[in-house]
Amino acid sequence: MASVRIREAKEGDCGDILRLIRELADFEKLSDQVKISEEALRADGFGDNPFYHCLVAEILPAPGKLLGPCVVGYGIYYFIYSTWKGRTIYLEDIYVMPEYRGQGIGSKIIKKVAEVALDKGCSQFRLAVLDWNQRAMDLYKALGAQDLTEAEGWHFFCFQGEATRKLAGK
Repeated sequence: MASVRIREAKEGDCGDILRLIRELADFEKLSDQVKISEEALRADGFGDNPFYHCLVAEILPAPGKLLGPCVVGYGIYYFIYSTWKGRTIYLEDIYVMPEYRGQGIGSKIIKKVAEVALDKGCSQFRLAVLDWNQRAMDLYKALGAQDLTEAEGWHFFCFQGEATRKLAGK
């Protein structure tokens, strides 16, 4: 197996991050919903007050190879607040290119997010997964995550577009 490094994304990684976001959307059969641009990723993640943080997984070249590292996965996370538990980290996306799956890269990204959560004093680490993605659910459970839909019956809801405008009276 090639050497893998998990690191904080840099502004110059936005093109690779967008490429992987599009691959994830294709995998989830939701490619028509991707509206983000490389410029928005740059502005929203690398300014003075970032809306998100990102880790990238990169394959490091063998010694003596001319090619540089290749970004093959990512995890986008941000901080939220639980009125019951306090500081919480939320992993919005985690994705590893299909040809690199099964090598522990996803687990390494998740473990790095857990490290960030502890470093920042978070009491929880949350994420969501589509109900058909059994492989991901199995991984999360194997790593110790609890399925809140099974355990507590939680369902997540989202207001978007017109529904948000209507609620805001605009």
